[in-house]
Amino acid sequence: MDKTATSLRDTVADIFDGATVMIGGFGGSGSPIELIHALIDQGARNLTVINNNAGNGHIGLAALIEQDRVAKIICSFPRSSNATVFNERYLAGRIELEIVPQGTLAERIRAGGAGIPAFYTPTSYGTELAEGKPVEEFEGRHYVRERWLKADFALIKAECADPHGNLTYRMAARNFSPLMATAAKKTIVQASHVVPLGGIDPENVITPGIFVDTVVEVPNPVQEELLTREEARYP
Repeated sequence: MDKTATSLRDTVADIFDGATVMIGGFGGSGSPIELIHALIDQGARNLTVINNNAGNGHIGLAALIEQDRVAKIICSFPRSSNATVFNERYLAGRIELEIVPQGTLAERIRAGGAGIPAFYTPTSYGTELAEGKPVEEFEGRHYVRERWLKADFALIKAECADPHGNLTYRMAARNFSPLMATAAKKTIVQASHVVPLGGIDPENVITPGIFVDTVVEVPNPVQEELLTREEARYP
């Protein structure tokens, strides 16, 4: 099955108001900037976004928040570098925040993809993040029960893809994306290169195509972390 699309606009057309959307990226590394801006243009609102952070500058996730499209964000680092947009809206009560320790965030996403409804971790025990959550003791140590995370859509960035949706990633840009691809009902990918079938050595495939629904080629994608302050503004 050929999963390639011809335009960014078509790939995000089905994202609906109130959807839960996982967005890959560790800060700017691996952030699918072009897909996010296509979503801004598409107009979906009241989104719940799952990401490592809460956006930087005025591009990508920060731009999505700035356009008042995000009702809630689930992340590990809301106060990352130049998170002005999120900070202003959070302090004004215009966006809801759920903080999740980074390892727990990754495991909650992995659990969602693996069909595991809950798991136990010692992380956050005795802190505000554990308030209201079940706690049990195993071998003399306390563990907090955490729920899986799943999404309606995942937006991720790959280095190479083939028409069946098999993916490779560029170095640290891989981060959360392989996990998110398994935990979403529909995974949408922007790839720097779409190669013919057989163009990716099976030994190098990180995300098998079974977890991918749509692929669009975006040559020379924006690298958020390389932009100047003025370049990183959404028009």
